[in-house]
Amino acid sequence: MGTSHAQFAMEAAGGDNLLMTKKFVGDGGAGEVFIPGAMVIATLSNPREKFWGMILALAAEGLSLSGAELASFEDLTVMVRDGEPFTPAVVFFPMHRIERVELDLPDGNLPSLSQRFLSKTGLDPSAVLTAKHAQEETNAQTSNDSKERS
Repeated sequence: MGTSHAQFAMEAAGGDNLLMTKKFVGDGGAGEVFIPGAMVIATLSNPREKFWGMILALAAEGLSLSGAELASFEDLTVMVRDGEPFTPAVVFFPMHRIERVELDLPDGNLPSLSQRFLSKTGLDPSAVLTAKHAQEETNAQTSNDSKERS
């Protein structure tokens, strides 16, 4: 029988996780994933709930999202598909309520919520969540302009 020589680390190299890139919230690094525009699922505590949406801002104080409660996701897709009026919730969750934030990614053969939204509505969810917010601001500005002229 031939001998195989397995190599084992006898001691840790200087530093921890030298091959891992160190990223912190808000450092603006190229590899940062929790940035404005990212589609995420936020798990909250007290009360426990889940929220699906697009990050508007992430700071030490908390997380701002444009989206909907996960419990109403299916209703939301039907409303959007049928062309019914839809206004995404724009919410702020203080950091003490945030239990977990995960990217809305597919899991094996299971599509992500964003992919499900796209397949059911034919619309990109981030565009829908952004367009509605921008449209509301434009409508509010137009309304204010017309009131000023009166």
